[in-house]
Amino acid sequence: MRRYLRVVGLCLACGFCSLLYAFSQLAVSLEEGAAGGRRPQAAAMVSWLADGERGGPGRGAGSAGSGRPGRCKGSSLCYWNPYWMLPSAVCGMNCFWEAAFRYSLKTQPTEKMHLAVVACGERLEETLTMLKSALIFSIKPLQVHIFAEDQLHDSFKDRLDSWSFLQRFNYTLYPITFPSDSAVEWKKLFKPCASQRLFLPLILKEVDSLLYVDTDILFLRPVDDIWSLLKKFNSTQIAAMAPEHEEPRIGWYNRFARHPYYGKTGVNSGVMLMNLTRMRRKYFKNDMTTARLQWGDILMPLLKKYKLNITWGDQDLLNIMFFHNPVELPTRPLHLWEQLPRSRGGRGLHSSWKQRCLP
Repeated sequence: MRRYLRVVGLCLACGFCSLLYAFSQLAVSLEEGAAGGRRPQAAAMVSWLADGERGGPGRGAGSAGSGRPGRCKGSSLCYWNPYWMLPSAVCGMNCFWEAAFRYSLKTQPTEKMHLAVVACGERLEETLTMLKSALIFSIKPLQVHIFAEDQLHDSFKDRLDSWSFLQRFNYTLYPITFPSDSAVEWKKLFKPCASQRLFLPLILKEVDSLLYVDTDILFLRPVDDIWSLLKKFNSTQIAAMAPEHEEPRIGWYNRFARHPYYGKTGVNSGVMLMNLTRMRRKYFKNDMTTARLQWGDILMPLLKKYKLNITWGDQDLLNIMFFHNPVELPTRPLHLWEQLPRSRGGRGLHSSWKQRCLP
């Protein structure tokens, strides 16, 4: 009798699996029928993730799409996501099941996150890789601000316009700009264009908050995670950065710096979450005058005073500024990224988000 019961149970299990498979194929067929001519879109997505395909329809200079799709796309592609979700522009092989077990596209938030990057020299591919990692994982739409040398603008437009099938981001290209009376000095401060980040509050006057990242950042979690930390700022905090070192015994600033620096080991400016509105309004303490100075007025005096003592350029100036204004940074900096050896020049650091370190 037990043998017969086992056979019956096995048959029922097989029948149930067959029904699930049939229903799955039916759902895929319905999605393919609804997608119609969207198969090139799926191919573009695969190509985009594989090797940065340059082909694709243009979206006009300085823009990469807007709007929200009503339902997930028919792309035969799936990838890991820490929240068991898929972005609106990508679905797995079975759109019916993927959407059901992840989240409803109708309930996605519409708030835009602002991401800024500065690219000069041979940083085009590195910047595009960073942007891909940000777009893959992020849930809310992104507004990307790209500051690049003039000769890179056409290349950025060609590549980003080919991502027109991604409807979750817009981008704007900006030239590299410094104060006219000291442009050469700022451009050569550390590396070409590195100090551009210091002037973002003055250039992006219409932007309230911003996440600045270096070109060598690789996102392994949604930008939404770090963006949410803006809501945890108290009334005095204007920015958040990670420590330059977490182990004082091997820290650079506490061993070699010839200028003031924030905290025990200083802060790293490779990832900087900023409330630009507060930064523009704030009057900062300093060691040059008893009067407090605003962001746009304090940069050049700091450079003139410490020019012969700074090694890491703009990052050193930020450390000096926040040494005198410590309450403007969170007491618990962004312990969200790790520093890995880089394969080429730079500060010898490569930054990537640590999934396990987020609160």
